[in-house]
Amino acid sequence: MRTRVKICGLTRSEDAQAAAGLGVDAIGLVFYPPSPRNVDIAQAKRIIDALPPFVTVVGLFVDEQPQRVVEILNSVRIDLLQFHGDESPGYCKAFDRAYIKAIRMKPETDLQRISSIYCSSSGLLLDADDPMAKGGTGKGFDWAMVPPACTLPVILAGGLNPGNAKEALRQVKPYGLDVSSGVEAGKGIKDEYKMAAFIKEVLDFDQSRIN
Repeated sequence: MRTRVKICGLTRSEDAQAAAGLGVDAIGLVFYPPSPRNVDIAQAKRIIDALPPFVTVVGLFVDEQPQRVVEILNSVRIDLLQFHGDESPGYCKAFDRAYIKAIRMKPETDLQRISSIYCSSSGLLLDADDPMAKGGTGKGFDWAMVPPACTLPVILAGGLNPGNAKEALRQVKPYGLDVSSGVEAGKGIKDEYKMAAFIKEVLDFDQSRIN
């Protein structure tokens, strides 16, 4: 199975074009004002307009007011929602849009139980547990906490970069990888060479499984 790659936290259309040219499956737009990678509706439109076909646009929200989510959905093309806060399953599926739920990984996290609670989700995004931030910290977590099997597709995030992508895939074997700060020149500014190196590591791993 081919590993999917999402590059999150884009703030510039040229970075989105570069990511798409490198073969990324999805880009993430952060609609969370406290984040240094936050974008407004006008920025989001520019970024999306720069994309070629077949690139999934993911909109990231953190405990946002429902009317604000609806406003953004009515204003820009969002293919998939990503909820990175403490949203309930009812909240997540209320927008009649496919979504993934971010889970902050702790030693006691029971992914099978969470999978049953968020059974309407398209997948679970596993990130580091940081009480001071909601993702995008560049911090990782112990991949041994991820069980070998999960009911829902697993998307691995948290502290990923070109130097550890292949090892992450070897240990966890997730459906996809989600990277943000690990391919940046600065917060919200992506580095095309780092993005290329990250995607190459994923492609090399996938090829090694075929051979």
